[in-house]
Amino acid sequence: MSGPHELFERMRSHWFGLAEGEAEGEGDLLADDVVLEMPFAPPGTPGRVQGREEVLAFVTPRRAALPARLDGFRLLAVHETADPEVIVVEYELTGVATRTGRRASLPFVGVLRARDGRVALWREYQDTAGIARALGAG
Repeated sequence: MSGPHELFERMRSHWFGLAEGEAEGEGDLLADDVVLEMPFAPPGTPGRVQGREEVLAFVTPRRAALPARLDGFRLLAVHETADPEVIVVEYELTGVATRTGRRASLPFVGVLRARDGRVALWREYQDTAGIARALGAG
């Protein structure tokens, strides 16, 4: 059974995979009642999505429409918590905005809760203003 460390490594290759088609099978990582939370979601974007099908329906088209080509992932830190099912991860994604050609690296923080070998919670903190600037929208 996968704990939070193993799950994050699998998420990294599926969700943050840099090669085409790596997202295939990502639904297998998610608990039926998974919760995706984005406390700093931009206006018009829900801050919480619950359920495997709902999460996949939310993230799949957004990822496909992202006006950037991701080409780098760097793990900055993994923090243990008092709960063995939960880790906090700091990472950085690097890429190029396809509209502007602008290269950027942006930091993220995620909270991962594992349950029964699957992702039960993914809470991601994003620098939405930094993302907008990197994409040439801000």
